[in-house]
Amino acid sequence: MKVVKKITILTGSGISKESGLSTFRDHDGLWEGHHVQDVASIDGWLRNPKKVLDFYNERRFNAYDALPNQAHLSLKELEEYFDVTIITQNVDDLHEKAKSSHIIHLHGSLFEVIPENHPSLIQNIGNKAIHLGDKDSNGFQLRPNIVWFGEMVPRMNEAMLEVMSADIIIIIGTSLLVYPAASLIHYVHQNAPIYIIDPVSPPISESDLNITFIQKSATVGVPQLVKQLKNSYE
Repeated sequence: MKVVKKITILTGSGISKESGLSTFRDHDGLWEGHHVQDVASIDGWLRNPKKVLDFYNERRFNAYDALPNQAHLSLKELEEYFDVTIITQNVDDLHEKAKSSHIIHLHGSLFEVIPENHPSLIQNIGNKAIHLGDKDSNGFQLRPNIVWFGEMVPRMNEAMLEVMSADIIIIIGTSLLVYPAASLIHYVHQNAPIYIIDPVSPPISESDLNITFIQKSATVGVPQLVKQLKNSYE
């Protein structure tokens, strides 16, 4: 009987870009015309919570209507042959829409809110807007369940364990520059092959680890690699 290998996949904004969603950070440090620190940091929230709420309301509306692309759908196909876990830095639900089974959202979800000071009380809100003055039953302002700069990443340990136990690692559409998520590559087992799919290779050397660079877009590179892995299974 063939042993089922474990594949752990790390995805970043590059995989969602081809579904029409903006990448997290452009070369000029802006996200949809906003300075990242103004809308994606705890300091930005404390300075101007209305601006942050309005920003994420727009992101939520856009993501709600977005559809998974061929890269998302191809990752779902891997589940027919492998034990697959997706660790995503993205806050959209495109992996869920593609029906992937095991997803770890490192940075939270656009479709969830938490009350200030009570981050464990997560509520699903669908595509509803959140406004200043919207509070939970205890009177605390609601905010997006997004992990911002300056905050801890609650599911980081869970992600580390998934990477450590993986037979194969696939990294898609991430610069590997945003920490602590970028540090996950350092927990890969030394014998585990790593496939990095991105038009621009991240700043790491192939000699450092067992890395194969696939310098293609997600919708081209992911189906190609999935086909290769499926063929190797048979």
